[in-house]
Amino acid sequence: MACGSCGTTENGVPKGCKSNGNCGSGTCGSGSNKLAVFDWLSNMTLPSGQERFNIFEVRFKNGRKHFYKNPENLTITMGDIVAVEGSPGHDIGTVSLAGELVRVQMKKRKITEDHEDVKKIYRKASQRDVDIWQQSRAKEEETQKRGREILGRLGLQMKLSDVEYQGDGNKAIFYYTAETRVDFRQLIRDLASAFSIRIEMKQVGARQEAARLGGIGSCGRELCCSTWLTDFRKVSTSAARYQQLSLNPLKLAGQCGKLKCCLNFELDTYLDALKTFPKQDLVLKTEKGEAVFIKMDIFKNHLWYTYKEERFKWFRLTLSQVLEIIDLNKNNEKSPTLEEYESDIEVPIKVDFEDAVGQDSLTRFDAPKTNKRRRNKNNNKKKPANAMASGAQQKPNPRNKPQAGQQNRPQQNRPKPRPKSNTDASASKATGEGKRPNKPKKNNNRNRNNNTPKNGSDSEK
Repeated sequence: MACGSCGTTENGVPKGCKSNGNCGSGTCGSGSNKLAVFDWLSNMTLPSGQERFNIFEVRFKNGRKHFYKNPENLTITMGDIVAVEGSPGHDIGTVSLAGELVRVQMKKRKITEDHEDVKKIYRKASQRDVDIWQQSRAKEEETQKRGREILGRLGLQMKLSDVEYQGDGNKAIFYYTAETRVDFRQLIRDLASAFSIRIEMKQVGARQEAARLGGIGSCGRELCCSTWLTDFRKVSTSAARYQQLSLNPLKLAGQCGKLKCCLNFELDTYLDALKTFPKQDLVLKTEKGEAVFIKMDIFKNHLWYTYKEERFKWFRLTLSQVLEIIDLNKNNEKSPTLEEYESDIEVPIKVDFEDAVGQDSLTRFDAPKTNKRRRNKNNNKKKPANAMASGAQQKPNPRNKPQAGQQNRPQQNRPKPRPKSNTDASASKATGEGKRPNKPKKNNNRNRNNNTPKNGSDSEK
C-alpha cells in the first residue's frame, strides 16, 4: 500500500509497476520488503511545539531492519539511501519508515531510544558509496560458492545458506545452519585469507533460513515466514492431534523440515470447540454393553462409538446424545442401545450434481460410430460353413433380387409383342431363340462373380 503507483485503472490493472497484484516495487509488503509499513501520518502536521521523532528505520538485505538516530538533523525521507554506522566501518541501507510510526515499531519490539542497538546515521549516501555497495553485492554469489567449497574441504557438518556484504565492502556476514556445535575457527582463517575481508559467522535456525531464501508452500502461495510472519512460535504434534489430522511427516512438515507454522493458526478455534466434547477415554454404559470412543467430527458434532465385544460395527451419535448417555451413567443408569440412538439421527440427503440438459452423458460423443453393413458382413463371416450352405439353399441372395422400383415400373414405352403362331412357339422352344434375351447387369466389384440373370422368373422357366 505504500507504493503510489499501485492505483488501478478501469480494467483493474496497476498503473505503475504493472505486476498485476504482486508489487514489483517492493514497498507493498509482498515484494522483497518484509512487512513494509505505510506511513499514513506523512501528510499530517505535528501539533505546535512538538518536534519530529529523530529515529529512522533502515532496511538492509533480505528484509533485515534496524533503528538509527539522526544526530546531525539531516533532511531524510522514506526511500533515501543513507550511510549508517557499522561494526567496523559503515553500511548502506534504505530508509523504510520515518516519523511517529517508528516510535510505535520500537515500542512493539521493546527497544528504547537509548538502547545500545540504536546506532547513528552518518550521511546520505553519495554516488561513490552506492557504487561500492553495488560492487560488494555483486560478489555475494561467488563468495557463497567458494565458501561452500572450503566447507566441503574441511568436512564441517554445517550448511552455508547466505552471504551478506557490508556496504563498504570490508566485511561479510556468513549465515549458516548446523544441528550440532561446530568449531569453525579454521574455517574463518581460510575464508579471511581467500577473500581478504573481515568474516563474521552467524547461525540461524531452519525457519529463519527458509524465511531468507523464500519459496512456494504446498498451499500454492509464498511462504508465510518470508512475507509477513516474524515471530516463529513452537509447533508441536499435539496441534495436529487436536485438529484430527493424520500424523504424516511428509504433509505436516514445511520446506524448513519443521512442522508447518500454519498448524497454530486455527488451533485456538479447535480448542474452543473441543471444550464441549467429552473425553475420549470415557466409556459409555448401555443395556447391550460398554461402548468406547472411535473418532469424531468436530464440525458436524458427530462421534462414533462401538461395543467392546462387537467392534465390527461403528455407531454414529450426535454430541447431545452422547452427553445424554453420560448424564444417565452418572446417575448409575444404563442408557438404551446405540442402535436406538443411531436410528433417531436424520442423515441429510446429499444433493449431487444434476444435468439440466436432458440428462445427457458427457461421454456421448466419445463412442465411435459403427458401420452396420460392415458389422453384418463380419457376422456372416463368423457363421459356420454348414449354416452358410443351408442358408444359401433356403434363402436367395438379396443382392440378386430385382429392386422394387424395377418390378413395379410401368411398361409404357415398350412395344407390344407380336402374337406368335403355334409353329413359331414350338420352334422357339426347341431353339430358344423366340424369347428376347435379358441384358446382363453391370456387376460391380462385389457382384463380379455373380452372373445370374436379372429376371429370376424367366430363368426358372
